[in-house]
Amino acid sequence: MPARLIPLRLHLLSHHLRHQLQYLLPLGRSAGIRYDACLLRYSDTRFFSQLSNDSFESRTNGQVATDPVGFGRRVIDLMNEISSKAPRTPARFAAGTTNFSGGIYGMVQCTADLSVDDCEKCLNGTLNVFRGFPYGRVGSMVASLSCIARYETYLFFSLSLLSAPSPSPSLPPSSSGVNDAILNSGSGGKNSNTTTIVLVVVFVVVAGIVFFSGVCIYLRRRRRRRRSRRKPIRQSPDGGDESEFVSDESIVFDLATLRDATSDFSEENKLGTGGFGVVYKGVLRDGKEIAVKRLSATSRQGFVELKNEVILVAKLQHRHLVRLLGCCLEQQEKLLIYEYLLNASLDKFLFDPGRCQQLDWARRYKIIEGISGGLLYLHEDSRLRIIHRDLKAGNILLDGDMNPKISDFGFAKLFDIDETEGNTNRIAGTYGYMAPEYAMHGHFSVKSDVYSYGVIVLEIVTGRRSSGYEESANAAHLLSYAWRLWNEGRALELKDSSLGDRIQADEVLRCIHIGLLCVQEDPKDRPTMGTVVLMLRSYSFPLPKPSTPAFFIRNRTSNQPNVDLRDMDLNQVNNRQCNQEQRHPTVDSVNNLSITQLEGR
Repeated sequence: MPARLIPLRLHLLSHHLRHQLQYLLPLGRSAGIRYDACLLRYSDTRFFSQLSNDSFESRTNGQVATDPVGFGRRVIDLMNEISSKAPRTPARFAAGTTNFSGGIYGMVQCTADLSVDDCEKCLNGTLNVFRGFPYGRVGSMVASLSCIARYETYLFFSLSLLSAPSPSPSLPPSSSGVNDAILNSGSGGKNSNTTTIVLVVVFVVVAGIVFFSGVCIYLRRRRRRRRSRRKPIRQSPDGGDESEFVSDESIVFDLATLRDATSDFSEENKLGTGGFGVVYKGVLRDGKEIAVKRLSATSRQGFVELKNEVILVAKLQHRHLVRLLGCCLEQQEKLLIYEYLLNASLDKFLFDPGRCQQLDWARRYKIIEGISGGLLYLHEDSRLRIIHRDLKAGNILLDGDMNPKISDFGFAKLFDIDETEGNTNRIAGTYGYMAPEYAMHGHFSVKSDVYSYGVIVLEIVTGRRSSGYEESANAAHLLSYAWRLWNEGRALELKDSSLGDRIQADEVLRCIHIGLLCVQEDPKDRPTMGTVVLMLRSYSFPLPKPSTPAFFIRNRTSNQPNVDLRDMDLNQVNNRQCNQEQRHPTVDSVNNLSITQLEGR
């Protein structure tokens, strides 16, 4: 289907084409897979211009509108309206919007090779499926191999498609308040001239805006460079020049402003303590709320972390990454200033019996999807490939709408875009989230982050820490317990009891499946984050069978936070592990599966 219809990242589909074919080809002589409105299909028989609507795939949002009946009727009106128009356009496409306590956006499309009659039949089939849904669902999608129909309460296609043309004399005006937009390539000469004039005007206006913006940016950067030349250059504790990483993309705050904003770093404003310092809430004089990370004044590693975060995070722009506002280097203080997020970190909700009920399944699934999008950006879509190395529930912050944002890039490693892995003899991260190849040998790659993501997914589903999962009189590691229930066909028993029955069972099972794929022992078996995103977005994407996860079983576990390793030497890590094994000897797995054991090297 045409790439211009909705704002999908089609390069992602192209990039992972070989991964999809790897799963599709063994399935038989013909197969098809959808990625939202994009369709990939192959067959050993000709299927062009042939209607294929034997079966429909459907997904529906679990949330219900406040007025289900009125909302449902307006949805049906909208989908009927645009479904009647789409078959008569060259693109076999129509999109529209209507209002009902907010916007409702609809889109329908057939494959462009279908005839008008076949397109009508296919779309009528999707409408029949829609009519079978309970009234009031705030979003749904129905698709076959020949057509797709979808509506949402948010805009999921290009606004340019809603520039509605004048009503055709042969078609009566809509009585349902629907603004529909039809792609039509058969415009006449007058329309062509009008379009040319509009394009020229738009080009001139945009060029003027770009030129003016460029001048403003140039003048602003020149003032900043002059100001930085006037500031004295200080040496960091490790002998580095602190001015070398104060880039034009970060704002330098003065210490007096931050002291005033945080009430001189008072205990009342303390939000939490990290590995290298304390985080405070601050309020600037204009009322803007900020979070200030105060790193140790004398720690060499604290300076390295600050330098790493300023260089990396200042260049990262993504809605699922915490935004760095600036830094401060005055009077031996090392401060990082971030956007303030109302709901603190994910672990504060997930593992708190009193607050976990605020995370219903819809919110948990949104958090799982959001983290995957942020990691995909770091691994594949940013200017340089970045491996986080310390991904955990405590480093996932939540805004006021419970949208997740990845934070704490002090241990992140930056690679050229064609590099994928590295080695280190300095281990940094948190046990319970660290991939075994990294914890034991210092080998890290994008698959190390994938492992950590899989652990977080299982924690979100279960509401329990990976370091301890209590079952009856025995306690087993979460990955071990999840693997056993999965093999026994009892995977749904993993879900957090606080969720009750208010879940989408198929989504829960799919998330458990994806989590187990991410924590497989061999890094080569783990999916990339691009593949994970496809798995979450497209239910037609086939999931392979997971292999044994990398887990450790002991005769004693707890529900305490995972051990945080702050840049430990490999020898220290292995010695620590050996000491732990002497205190808590390992026991056999309850399901007699093989166990990967950390040993001293």
